[in-house]
Amino acid sequence: MNAPAFCQGIQHYGEKWPDFDQHAASAVIAEGQSSIADATTDTAAYQTLLAADALRYLTLQVTGSKGSGHPGGFASSAEAHASLMMQGHTNIVTEVGHHAPGFYSSMFLDSSLEEMGIHTMDDMMARFRERHGLLGHLSGAIPGLLAPAGPLGQGQHFAMAGALLYPGKLFPVTIGDGGMGEPYVLNSMMHFNTAFPAVTNFLPVLIWNGYSQEHHSMVSRMSNDEMIAYWKGHGFREVVLIDAKDFDDSGQDQPYVDSTRFSHSRRLAFTSAVLQGIDRAANSALGGTLTVFIIKQLKGAGVHTVGAKSHNLYPQDTLDQPHIIDGLKRRALPPEAWQIVRDNLSRAGGGPAAKTVVTESELAIAPMPQLAMQEFTPADKAVPATAMGALVAQMGQADPRFVVTNADGNEASAMKNINDALKIRHPSTDPLYNQQPDGQVYEPLNEDACAGLAAGLALFGSRALWLSYESFAINGWPVVQTVTQAMAELRRKTPSIVCMFTAGALEQGRNGWTHQRPEIENLFSAMMRNGNVFPLFPCDANCIQAAYEYATDSINKGMVIIASKSPLPVYLDLASSKKAIKEGAATLYESCSGEHGTVVFAVTGDMVLLPVFAAKDLLEAEGYRVRIVAVVNPRALYRPGDVAWDTVSQPDNGFMDDDHFNALFDGDALIAVSGGPSASLEPVLLRTRAPKRDTFCWKRGETTASADEIMAFNGITSDAMVARAKGLL
Repeated sequence: MNAPAFCQGIQHYGEKWPDFDQHAASAVIAEGQSSIADATTDTAAYQTLLAADALRYLTLQVTGSKGSGHPGGFASSAEAHASLMMQGHTNIVTEVGHHAPGFYSSMFLDSSLEEMGIHTMDDMMARFRERHGLLGHLSGAIPGLLAPAGPLGQGQHFAMAGALLYPGKLFPVTIGDGGMGEPYVLNSMMHFNTAFPAVTNFLPVLIWNGYSQEHHSMVSRMSNDEMIAYWKGHGFREVVLIDAKDFDDSGQDQPYVDSTRFSHSRRLAFTSAVLQGIDRAANSALGGTLTVFIIKQLKGAGVHTVGAKSHNLYPQDTLDQPHIIDGLKRRALPPEAWQIVRDNLSRAGGGPAAKTVVTESELAIAPMPQLAMQEFTPADKAVPATAMGALVAQMGQADPRFVVTNADGNEASAMKNINDALKIRHPSTDPLYNQQPDGQVYEPLNEDACAGLAAGLALFGSRALWLSYESFAINGWPVVQTVTQAMAELRRKTPSIVCMFTAGALEQGRNGWTHQRPEIENLFSAMMRNGNVFPLFPCDANCIQAAYEYATDSINKGMVIIASKSPLPVYLDLASSKKAIKEGAATLYESCSGEHGTVVFAVTGDMVLLPVFAAKDLLEAEGYRVRIVAVVNPRALYRPGDVAWDTVSQPDNGFMDDDHFNALFDGDALIAVSGGPSASLEPVLLRTRAPKRDTFCWKRGETTASADEIMAFNGITSDAMVARAKGLL
C-alpha cells in the first residue's frame, strides 16, 4: 500500500469514497494558496469531510494507543474544526482541554508537530501523554497551538486578547456545552464587547453535543430557539446554528444525532452547511458584528461510542479491543486521502500553524520606559499603592497596548492616579468618573474577566496589569496560574503577567472576614517552587516602586505584588529598595548592642511592621539586641535546589548565597512575622541557623474597628512578640 511516509503507524485504511477521483484528484487548497477559494463547491465540502474524518481517526487511534485521553468531545466538533482550517482560520484556541487529542491531530496533519520531532503516526502515539511529548491537556509549548487549556471557562479570554492585539485576524475559540455553566463565559464576552465594541474578530464556536464529562450537559434541554436567544441575550447579534438533525436520513430520534451515520450524500450536505456557516460567521465577525457559530451534533460522533461514555478512554480501551477497532475501521481513509488532507491543512493559513499563528513569533511592543520614581524620605509616611499607581500611569502612557484590569475599582485601592492618567474604558464619557471609550483601564465586575484578559494579553505578547483585593483574587487566579505554567514552557519570550493585590486583611476591619482572606498567599508561596513565580512583599512606598519596575521588566514569569493602601512609614531609600527586591531581603533596623541576646524579626508585608517596630522598642528597653529584616522577594531566599528554576523557559537563578543570608538572619532567636499566612517565610525558616524560631501570622478574619484590633485578634501584637522572644531566649 503506497501510503505517505507520515502515515507510518496508521493501523487501518479504507476504500475510496464515491466520486473520490472527481473530488479528490488534487488538494482544493492549491500550492501558494492559504484557504479554499469557494466554500460553496462540492469539492470543498468533500475535502473538508475528508479532513474531519482524518481528525476523528487520529484522535481515536492516538488515545487508544495509551488507553487514555479524551476523544468524544472533539469528535463532535470535527466538521467545524476542519472547516475553520480549510478557510485559513488557524489561530484557534479552546476552553476545552479535553479536546487536546484532536488539536494534536490537526497539528500532526498540518506538519507542525515535526518541530518537536513527531513525523509519523508511530511518533505521535509514542509521545502522547508522555513527558516531553503531547501532554493530556493543551499547553502553550506545543508547536502551532496558541494557548493552554485545562480548567473550563478560560479559552474565551485568550481569543479576546488575540483579537485585541491582532486586528484583522480571526481568533476562533471552541467552547463545549459542558463548560457553559462555568463562571462568566458569555458574561465576559458581553463585557468585553461593551468595552471594545470594534473588536469583534473573535469567534466563539459552541460544540453543542448534549453531554458533559459524565452526564447530560445543563443546556441539553434547550431548544434551538432558546439557545439562539441565550446568545443574543449576551449581545451576540449574529448566531449561526447548524443542527446535524436537519440532515439526518438514518432515523435517529434523539435531539442530538451522529452525522457519521448519515448516508454519504447527507454527510456531505451537513459538512457543506457547516463549511458555509463557518464562512458566514467568520465574515460577520471580521466585519464588525459580534458573532457565534454553533454546531449541534451528538458527542462522540464517529468514534468508538457516543454520549458521555465517549468522553474518555480507560485502560481497557486499547487498540486491540473490538470496539476501538470497529470505531477506527468506520473512519478509515484510503492512503490517497491522507495526502490530500496533509496538502490542504499544511497550506491552510499560509503554512503549518507552527510557522504562521501569531504566538509563534514575538509581538513587537513599546520599549520599557525609564520610570520616573518619587523618592520618599525614610521615616516619613506614604501610601504604597498610590506610589505604584504613578508608575502604572507612566507605563500606560508609554505603551498604548498596555491594559490595566480591576474589578473592585482603582479608587478603592488608593490608585485613582491610574484612572486620572489612563481612564476607565467605558462607552459613556464622564470626566467625573474618568470614563472614556478609549481608556486603558478595563473594569468588569468579576475577577475572572479581569485576570483572563490581563493574563491573555501577557501570554500573547503584550504588557498588562491585574489589580485586585487580595481577598478576591482567588476568583481570578486559576487563569493566571494556567498562564504562568504556560510561560514556563514557552519557546519564545513574552512579558510577565504582573498582578498587584491590595493586602486588605489588616486594612478592612469594618468590612469583616469577607475582605480578610489573605490565605491565597499560601498558593503563591507554594508556586515559588515552580521556578517562574515571584510573590513580592514591598515594605514601603519606595520598595513597591522598585517591585513594580522589577516585575514589569521581567519576562515569562508570574509576578504578584502584595501591598497596602494606607499611609505607612518609609524604611528604605530607592537604591536600597532596588537592591532588596533583586537580592530578596534587606535589614530595616538593627540595634547597636544588647546583653541578653539577638532577636531577628523576618517580616513579609508592610502594615505588619508596625507592631514589629513597637516590639523592638520594648525589647531594646529590656536589654535585647533586635534586627528587623524585610523579606521582600522570598523566592530569592530559597536554596537553588528547592526551586525548579532550571526547568523553565527564561530561567532565573538569582538566589542569595549563604554568607549574605546568614548576615541577615543569624541571631539567638528568629521570629517570622507575616500579615498573611506563614508560607511566604518558608525559605527563611528552612535556612536560618538561629537555634530558636517561631512565627506570628494570620489566623482568621473578624469585624474590627482598626488594623490594630484585627492584628490583636490574630495574636500579632508587640506584647505577644516580646513575650515570645523572651520565652525563646
